[in-house]
Amino acid sequence: MSNTAFQVQYRQEFIAGFELGKSLLSTCCINEAVINAQQATFLVADSGSAAAVTRGVNGLIPARADNLNQYTATLTEWHDKPRRTKFNIFASQGDGRRIMQQTTIKVLNRKIDSDILTALADTTTTANAAGEVASLQLVMKAKAKLANNEVDVEEEDNMFFVASAAFEAYLMQIKEFANSEYVDMKPLVGPARKMRRWAGFNWIFHPRISGKQTSSELCYAFHRNGIGHAVNTGEMEVDADYNREDAYYWARASIFMGSKLLQTNGVVKVYHDGSAFA
Repeated sequence: MSNTAFQVQYRQEFIAGFELGKSLLSTCCINEAVINAQQATFLVADSGSAAAVTRGVNGLIPARADNLNQYTATLTEWHDKPRRTKFNIFASQGDGRRIMQQTTIKVLNRKIDSDILTALADTTTTANAAGEVASLQLVMKAKAKLANNEVDVEEEDNMFFVASAAFEAYLMQIKEFANSEYVDMKPLVGPARKMRRWAGFNWIFHPRISGKQTSSELCYAFHRNGIGHAVNTGEMEVDADYNREDAYYWARASIFMGSKLLQTNGVVKVYHDGSAFA
């Protein structure tokens, strides 16, 4: 006799799907909190590559003006709003309201990184052509490009390298990266870290870089002063409620933000061939 009428058990605690849920790049920028404005203006000041001078024949020291440049990040409003009926929440598996609240925050965090990556892509400084795989030489080439642009590459707290998973896979095969004698923040021991410091850069391996898994992955080596990110005061607004008239639950995350490339000589595009790990 065959068995019949089996019972199906549904687990009420939901399991989060795999998706990027935190901003990995917002801490790598010059950040500005906008109180009440549509635009945030960043001032970049330097000498304009001025050279020292001697006193003139009239006995006076020649004067000059500083090189002052203003860069404006225009804020745009971004939202995400999931909505489910009361019956849908009642009849569905898992905590539907909590799911909506968590996923809407993840959507906005991904948008923050997308906005910053778009601004980084505006740089005209490149380290190499497409088709090259990660190597110590490629990393040093990017660092040398920044150093030649008079970027203070010794400020390691402000130096960042945003790369792909394939880039990391190649680096892990380099003894200078994998060997603990060379690595300041070791990748295989200790607590999970969002950044690893090596070769003068804080490394971020981002799953959403442009062209990932192709021969033209777009990675970046940069100094914090090269990129600005402006957000509304209080940053992300997250809210949730229940509509009694139409009997539905909703959650919403909103942010007003804008990103701007401030110094193209402080951001270097590094092309990478990640097609072998597609």
